[in-house]
Amino acid sequence: MKLPVKFVVALAGVAALAAASVVYVVQAKANSPERRTGDAAIAVDSSAPVVLGEPGRLLFRNGAPGQGYGNVASVPVYEPGGPRRISSLGCERFYTAVDGGLCLAKEPTPLPGAVAKFLDSALGEVKRVDVPGIPNRAKLSPGGRMGSWTTFVTGDSYSTPGTFSTRTAIMDRERNELSSNIEGIPLRIGDAVHRGEDVNYWGVTFATDERTFFATVATGGRTYLVEGDNEAWKARTLRENAECPSLSPDGTKLAFKKRVADGDVRPWREHVLDLTTMRETPLAEARSIDDQVVWLDNDTIAYGLPRGDGKESDIWSVPADGTGSPRLLVPLASSPSVTTARR
Repeated sequence: MKLPVKFVVALAGVAALAAASVVYVVQAKANSPERRTGDAAIAVDSSAPVVLGEPGRLLFRNGAPGQGYGNVASVPVYEPGGPRRISSLGCERFYTAVDGGLCLAKEPTPLPGAVAKFLDSALGEVKRVDVPGIPNRAKLSPGGRMGSWTTFVTGDSYSTPGTFSTRTAIMDRERNELSSNIEGIPLRIGDAVHRGEDVNYWGVTFATDERTFFATVATGGRTYLVEGDNEAWKARTLRENAECPSLSPDGTKLAFKKRVADGDVRPWREHVLDLTTMRETPLAEARSIDDQVVWLDNDTIAYGLPRGDGKESDIWSVPADGTGSPRLLVPLASSPSVTTARR
């Protein structure tokens, strides 16, 4: 029996999330500048705090065992293997833009719950939104005005009992307006208006105009790349079989994962879509990436990739034009992002 696309995506995401949420208990020496990982020593820079908006820093969720596991950390973009600064803020997903951040964290509630925290440059909380479900994706617009997050939830009327669907929100911080579930946005598939109770969105990415967004929508057993307008409150599909899009800093390209095989063995391959020609290019990373990648610049993407045992992840990068080969950036880390320039 073939599972619905929504369920396959959710199941894979939950497995990845569960792997990322394993708690490691390691006895570390007090005030030690290193964290042992079993295959290398992670150097810790305790001379300065994690600050958002500092140029030349790569931010991520720390996966090194011991104190600071699961917390926001940073390293120099051009020395990603160097000493990492580790904060006291724990997040399942994290994203930064300009001089602020968005942290999607678990909440200890009887039902699966999360909280979306908007942060200032010192990682101080400036606004929070309680969110149902299991954290999955988090994104800010380049200027920091718009935020979005996706969680896995259960109990939708159209779902098979015990399966997951997605819930995606968009927050306009300037207007203090929250669309807690964007499934109701008017959607066009081709030339036709589409209505369906099984519509699910996830993986939002924003353009620099602070209103245009791209996302994945699933309905009728298919997935589509969608372009949406938060001001006009409408959306239209651009192509089929494109998930977790990420817009390049110059707004000309979208990186996305494309399903290239059935089943759970290497089902996805990362591609880049030229938005002018609508030509897609498969990237040199042949391993299956179940992540919403980020752009380090207009020519390079970065992404989290679980290790073979599935218990730990590393951050890798690869050129966005299909050339080159994958390169390990930050071991024992996930959910990367880099600060965008203020516009």
